[in-house]
Amino acid sequence: MQRKRQLIDDIVASLTPIETTWRDEHADAVIARLQALPAQPTYSRSDLAVWLNLEGLEGPHIKARFEANLTAIQLFLDISKDEFRGVLRDQLGPGQGLNRFKREPETFYKAFDTLGLLERMRVAVNSPLVWYDLLIERLKGGRGSAIKGQVRGRSLEDFVESYVEHVFGAGQFDVRCSFHGARGTSTEKTDFAIPNKSDARILIEVKAYGATGSKQTDVIGDLTRIIAEKRADTTLLLVTDGITWNDRLADLRKLVEMQHHGDITRIYTRGMKNLLIADLQQLKGEYAL
Repeated sequence: MQRKRQLIDDIVASLTPIETTWRDEHADAVIARLQALPAQPTYSRSDLAVWLNLEGLEGPHIKARFEANLTAIQLFLDISKDEFRGVLRDQLGPGQGLNRFKREPETFYKAFDTLGLLERMRVAVNSPLVWYDLLIERLKGGRGSAIKGQVRGRSLEDFVESYVEHVFGAGQFDVRCSFHGARGTSTEKTDFAIPNKSDARILIEVKAYGATGSKQTDVIGDLTRIIAEKRADTTLLLVTDGITWNDRLADLRKLVEMQHHGDITRIYTRGMKNLLIADLQQLKGEYAL
């Protein structure tokens, strides 16, 4: 083969789109389940039982049908997969899989009733569809999912900021900034630096599960970088939340281990706001801020 020194401009000029499809076997199965649902003015629990029926299926086919049923229900409820698994766990407790469904189908139907599934089905099936509905769905599935994550993350940040300002006062801290590292030669991003990013005595990192840029692996990586950069005597607090942490308990344990090692002083959720306020007030006094 002849040796040649390639130019990037030549490569860029030769680039073409790679055709792909969003459909796989599971997507096809979900579409089949939706097509199997008869259009009617209202739906009852018995209608739901007929639609979700798994009789006559065996082996991998029954599991595939069960998973397709769940995804179809998730679509009617208009929530993400993580959110759906979370609310289902809240309704059913331990065990939301195929074996329990076969043993206790009525328990699942009751949970779906509580989530308002039958009404969601009625509205979806009987709503007239026009061309811009399709385009709005495309927007929602792409940019909309990212916006939803951003809003979730910003909501938790605003929650924390309200209490930081309550304790320390407006303008007495830096928000979403890069604080100066221990050696003074580098910086690292953080959500709150108190009293300022130049000489932070307290750092607060806020991570909402499911928010853009805040997957569990990102949480651990971001905190590891902050720990490596900050002064040893700087207090690091973590505020996080989201029921879908239940699906990644191993990662949550790693955060708890960091706290046990003293790398993170305390981990909070929104339900621990009183403790957060009390600790901030105590730190304010200790650091004379």
